[in-house]
Amino acid sequence: MQKISKPDAEWQKTLSPEAYRVLREHGTERAGTSPLNHEKRKGTFTCAGCGKPLFDSATKYESGTGWPSFYAPLDEDAVGTSEDRSWFSTRTEVHCADCGGHLGHVFPDGPKPTGLRYCMNGVALDFKPETE
Repeated sequence: MQKISKPDAEWQKTLSPEAYRVLREHGTERAGTSPLNHEKRKGTFTCAGCGKPLFDSATKYESGTGWPSFYAPLDEDAVGTSEDRSWFSTRTEVHCADCGGHLGHVFPDGPKPTGLRYCMNGVALDFKPETE
């Protein structure tokens, strides 16, 4: 059950048009367009909709897909999943556990230790660098 609920008009006011399209309308950003693909600093990737911490930078890896990819969420309560039957296939959608925003999909072809690839839309994420 999502913890944050806002009227659609409020989401449109607080998100960029592209972030709104991805997070609230289940869109997908074009591969290779996110600056977060190249983010290598230590820190935390958060939901661009509500700020919930989602992924630790230590779990990020280069998947070759053109989207930021992680092998595990920050903790089991960070994200939720649901079945996605769009695009003529069945996939597992990943969404923010707090605001329900669409983040991307998870696939069973990732690296150890989980074997999972959380393939996320960069526009659905923000990055908070670790402070020293």
